[in-house]
Amino acid sequence: MSSIISANELTPILVTGSHRSGTTWVGKMLAADADTAYISEPLNVLHRPGIFRAPVKYWYTYITEENEAEYSPAFHEMLDFQYHTWLEIKSLRSIKDFLRMGRDFRIFFNGSMHGQRALIKDPFAVFSTPWFAKRLNCKVVITARHPAGFASSLKRLGWNYDFNNLLNQPLFMRDHLEADRAAMESMDKNDIVSQAALLWKFIYRFVHGTRDLFPEFNIVRHEDLSREPVTGFQALYRSLSLDFTEQVKSTIENSSSSENPARLAKNKTHSVKLDSRASLDNWKKILSPEEISRIRKITEGVSESFYSEEEWR
Repeated sequence: MSSIISANELTPILVTGSHRSGTTWVGKMLAADADTAYISEPLNVLHRPGIFRAPVKYWYTYITEENEAEYSPAFHEMLDFQYHTWLEIKSLRSIKDFLRMGRDFRIFFNGSMHGQRALIKDPFAVFSTPWFAKRLNCKVVITARHPAGFASSLKRLGWNYDFNNLLNQPLFMRDHLEADRAAMESMDKNDIVSQAALLWKFIYRFVHGTRDLFPEFNIVRHEDLSREPVTGFQALYRSLSLDFTEQVKSTIENSSSSENPARLAKNKTHSVKLDSRASLDNWKKILSPEEISRIRKITEGVSESFYSEEEWR
C-alpha cells in the first residue's frame, strides 16, 4: 500500500440492500482490492461478538442519532479493528464457530497491521444508511434486486420474515412505517411471497427516499452488474477510490463466468460463484403467474422507480 493515502481512500465502505440482493457478491468483489478488509454482517441478529460486541435484537435494525448510544461505541471499535477475543471464546459452540473465529481474527489483525480500509457487508444495515454515512463517514453502496427475483429466492429457501422485527422498533415505526402497521399485522405468517414483496416495498421505498438526500450513495441493480460485471464493478471501484487491478478483474470474471452454475444449491446460499447472466430469469421458473402478479401489486408505487414494465415479462 502506498505510504501516502488520502482521507477519502480510508473512509469505510458499507455494502447493503435487501438480503438475497447480491450484497455478498458485491462485497466480496469490492474486497478483491488487497487494501480492504471484509467484515460480514455486524447487524445480523446472529453476528459473532468477536467482531461486534453490541447485541442486536431485530432483523433490519434502525439506527439514528436517538438510539446510537447502543451501537456507536461497538462500531467505532470494529472500524478500528479491535477484535473481542474473550467475548468470542465465551460464545464458541462448535468447530465451525472456532474456525470462523480464526478467520475473523486474521481479518482484523491484517486490517490493523496493514492499515486496510474496512468494508462492511450488511444487508440488515439498509435502513440505517443515513446514520452510517453521517456518523461513521461510510461511503455507501446499495444493491437492488427485482422484487420477483427477491421473492423467488426467499420462496425457494423457505425463508419467512417476521414483521415484528419492524413493529417492535418504535423509532422506525414513528419515522417511516406507522401507515403500514395494518399491512404488517395482518400478514399471513406462512405466505413467504407476500412477506417478501412487502419487505421489498419497505426497503426500496426507503432507498428511493435517500436519492435526493444522499446523491453520493451508489445504488446499483443486481441485474445490471450481472449482465456487465466488469464494467459495472469498474465504475464502483472508481467511485469508491479502489484500485481496479488485473487481479481484481480476473476475480470478477471468475465469479460471474458462464461456466458457473445458473442456480446455487440451498446449502451454498452465500457462494459468489454463479453464472450471473443465466441466473437472471430464475424467478420466472420458480414463481407462478399469480405470485408474480401479487408481488407486482404489493410493490406498486415503488418498483417503478427501479424496474420498467418490460422487466416484469
